[in-house]
Amino acid sequence: MSKLKVSYYSNPDVVFLAKDLIGKTLCTHINNKLTCGIITETEAYAGVVDKASHAHGGRRTNRTETMYSKGGISYVYLCYGIHRLFNIVTNTIDIPHAILIRAIYPTKGLEEILIRRGLKFSDNLCVGPGKVSQALGIDLIHNNISLTGKEIWLQDDHVKINESDINVGPRIGIDYAGEDAKLPYRFWTTNYNF
Repeated sequence: MSKLKVSYYSNPDVVFLAKDLIGKTLCTHINNKLTCGIITETEAYAGVVDKASHAHGGRRTNRTETMYSKGGISYVYLCYGIHRLFNIVTNTIDIPHAILIRAIYPTKGLEEILIRRGLKFSDNLCVGPGKVSQALGIDLIHNNISLTGKEIWLQDDHVKINESDINVGPRIGIDYAGEDAKLPYRFWTTNYNF
């Protein structure tokens, strides 16, 4: 296990990173509970030039300001007034790139994940960005924190995923983004032979 360093998140290619994160492990240590999962689905958001991004056109609000931080920071926001969505800020300061974590495969703390989700185990336990945050205990208070600390971090457990097992397609639920809604910025795998 090796925790991803700040330099990893400073990569200027958000689409490359979104794909590279498939197979990395997302961990939280919240309320004295360790929970982890292998990332199996991501979406890239390319900042000011991306009509699907909260920062499109250079928009800066109380909510989006976090996206303008240097890479390696969490961006957690409320969607539809219900779901907390966890994103990873990438690139350098004032370039608001972010990657939404859409799904994980639980690897540690399954009992706690099931309690948080209020479910017995199922294939869709952590498929969907709101479910990921709920399973890992991520809430709005975890916005704008370092991803190299002791509360939320990513690590490379050297999970090998074949290139042929990574699917590429358009992002979900962003019809408002016009042509940008068709960009191949979503990556996912359904081959869970970890």
